Amino acid sequence: MALFGSRKNQVVRPRGDGRFDLVLEAGLRDAIGSLLGELDELVEAGPDDPSLRRLTPPAYLDDADKDAEYQLLAGDELRTSRRATIDAVRSSLGEELLSEDELWAWLQALNALRLVVGTRLGIEDDEHDHRVDADDPAAPLWSIYDFATWLQHSVIQALGA
Repeated sequence: MALFGSRKNQVVRPRGDGRFDLVLEAGLRDAIGSLLGELDELVEAGPDDPSLRRLTPPAYLDDADKDAEYQLLAGDELRTSRRATIDAVRSSLGEELLSEDELWAWLQALNALRLVVGTRLGIEDDEHDHRVDADDPAAPLWSIYDFATWLQHSVIQALGA
């Protein structure tokens, strides 16, 4: 898809005043809103879905009881925070101008989306190689993963400018 190969940032551009122009086309904004809506529903449903495991990694690797306590105590707070971030991004999708804080929320939400989709795809590290043919049942998930990766990269570029 030419969208991913372009050198010009088609998502967000920094301004001289510390804010950012959101230049993403309407159809892609709708796609982000839909994907983040699904992620929000998944996070709201609770921690039992295995694809959420990377969003709440273990705090105590060598003590299952301590980790269960931590997850119980911190889990609701983490879910509430994650849902607030997703909501902030969804609320800003119609805006033309974003603050740096809003853009950081985008980065966090996109990262969560990539982690969940990557978990479903079985991605274990950044050194994965995927060539998906159209008949692959995972092709739609790979498209979402690539889309979220492109968006995240664009946001990082703008924040680093």
